[in-house]
Amino acid sequence: MLKSFISAFQMYSRIPMPKVEWNEKNRRYSLCFFPVIGAVIGVLTVLWQLLCERLCFGSFMFGAVVMLINILVTGGIHLDGFCDTCDARASWGDKEKKLAILKDSHIGAFAAIKLGVYLIVSTAALSELFSFEGAVITGLGYVLSRSLSGLTAVTFRGAKKEGTLQSFTEPAHKKITLIVLSAMAVLSCTAMMLVSLSAGAAVTAAVLLAVLYYRCISYREFGGITGDLAGWFLQMCELVIALTAAIVLRLTEVI
Repeated sequence: MLKSFISAFQMYSRIPMPKVEWNEKNRRYSLCFFPVIGAVIGVLTVLWQLLCERLCFGSFMFGAVVMLINILVTGGIHLDGFCDTCDARASWGDKEKKLAILKDSHIGAFAAIKLGVYLIVSTAALSELFSFEGAVITGLGYVLSRSLSGLTAVTFRGAKKEGTLQSFTEPAHKKITLIVLSAMAVLSCTAMMLVSLSAGAAVTAAVLLAVLYYRCISYREFGGITGDLAGWFLQMCELVIALTAAIVLRLTEVI
């Protein structure tokens, strides 16, 4: 279990960890600990919000640094998948061409444009969540997005038989992984509803639609999911959570 925990953090974060041997046995339960990385980002987000209030920083400073925290903790691994997927989808090629583009380490014009738009919109949405309530929902969103990403990784069809994603899903204990990640997803949504019933319910509905959209896109355009597509979904899921929560909380204040 401890080695699986370390393996998850070694792969999906830049948080220093003791080195463990990279083998299937040590990755058996790694996906179970994937949401814990989101919890770390969430805790840092809430602490940053409290510090912003103490130092009288504005909402834009809050949103920009939360985005920076996310990138620093993860090393941008999921944004890399987001960019690769944007380039592949923008090619309008067949499945083979899109999968080949996913393997290309270079970033194309479409990915650069969409990355810029993503960062702007995400920072704007996070800025609207500049409150303790909003920061907690944002933090829980990082746990939820990783829980759903892990669940889809072990339940959705893979586009290919090898790759980074398969190195975690193939050795995974499917039953335990599904139980743990499902519980984490339910707990995250429940906690959001306890903070704000309307925002929590709206976010839950929005992420379920995001999962359906992810399945539709990945199966139709790529024949299944890959590590890059999983990163794209995680980033899109976090954007959907932030936008949904920001809109609903703002509407609640107005009404």
